[in-house]
Amino acid sequence: MSAVNAVELGLVSLGGPRPAESDRRSADELKALADAAGRDLEGAPALEIARWAATTFGPRFCVTSSMADAVVAHLVSRVAPGVDVVFLDTGLHFPETLKVRDTVARTMPVNVRSIRPRLTVGQQDGEYGPRLFNRAPDECCFIRKVEPLERALGDYDAWAAGLRRDESPTRANTPVVGFDPKRGKVKVNPIAQWTQSDVDAYISRYNVPVNELFKQGYGSIGCWPCTRRTKAGEDPRAGRWAMFDKTECGLHV
Repeated sequence: MSAVNAVELGLVSLGGPRPAESDRRSADELKALADAAGRDLEGAPALEIARWAATTFGPRFCVTSSMADAVVAHLVSRVAPGVDVVFLDTGLHFPETLKVRDTVARTMPVNVRSIRPRLTVGQQDGEYGPRLFNRAPDECCFIRKVEPLERALGDYDAWAAGLRRDESPTRANTPVVGFDPKRGKVKVNPIAQWTQSDVDAYISRYNVPVNELFKQGYGSIGCWPCTRRTKAGEDPRAGRWAMFDKTECGLHV
């Protein structure tokens, strides 16, 4: 693609080194940006929301993906080729999930960063006892997901996730752009207003990689010990931590 075509399409180049630390925006500045964008971009097309984030934050913007599908990574790559895609490699993923990650890295114009916990599964078993996920799932999620994400996001001011309002009651009020006060960063949810039908249509149109487990009866996909198939009529996330009063891993709360 020529430079002229890239400009005409509104593409944002995210390659090269990140700006100096002295150029970073303060938490107050980031919150003001998020609050204004959350109002102004409500109802905007997902691609416009993604373009705003890539233009506003440049190399300090990334996408996070669980590799259930690559919809948000694909969406953002259309306006910001080379964008970093952060994947939390917990050591407990289904092979099908890792297959999506590898396909995305091989076929899409993005930079996949696989972030691992500080402890291997074996080291965690030695320190906390075997099968921590069966006894204290919140603690396991913190070790294998939450802490690695905190570490991975250190280089960024803003991140995009694939949360949708129709996924569960806990996500019904998800803003298209919000401020994450715990992390002091802007959180962008470009497909927050989409339905599952919108997602399916996008996947079909662009041949986006999708986790094969969806065809096997899984409604939502996480680590294999804490994910089961969902039954007809169940909430898509009913198969996550089914034996516990838990619906979120802690990344988005």
